Amino acid sequence: MKSVVTTVVSAADAAGRFPTSSDLESVQGSIQRAGARLEAAEKLAKNIDSVAQEAYDACIKKYPYLNNAGEANSTDTFKAKCARDIKHYMRLIQYCLVVGGTGPLDEWGIAGAREVYRALGLPTAPYVEALSFARTRGCAPRDMSPQALTEYNALLDYAINSLS
Repeated sequence: MKSVVTTVVSAADAAGRFPTSSDLESVQGSIQRAGARLEAAEKLAKNIDSVAQEAYDACIKKYPYLNNAGEANSTDTFKAKCARDIKHYMRLIQYCLVVGGTGPLDEWGIAGAREVYRALGLPTAPYVEALSFARTRGCAPRDMSPQALTEYNALLDYAINSLS
């Protein structure tokens, strides 16, 4: 799994050099933000079910046609799978907060996602809408500190941009 440390070390190894001062500053910055990331991960863990459900509800509200017969959210099984997928993205964001890098999202949520969705005939726009809702739903200090919210939102933005 990629973290800022493994990314920096791998890049230096690939270039046949030791990590530079700039590389080490990047690691240090990540370590300094670790407390905020862990706070965000903890808050998300406590509310992941409600955050995922609200995000699911928001995407279905924006795209009600998905409930029509033959569409991606037309059966109870499909609805459960869509809600599960949204919760899966939220869990991956939580993992990213813990490791301090985008590795979990890259490896388990983004790599091949477009191809899978395309092959299954699933639109990515509802997932983007769900993640966008989760991003705008977060509020400091109600949900978490401003720095924790910044870390959380940065990962939501990363996922949104990757699926857009």
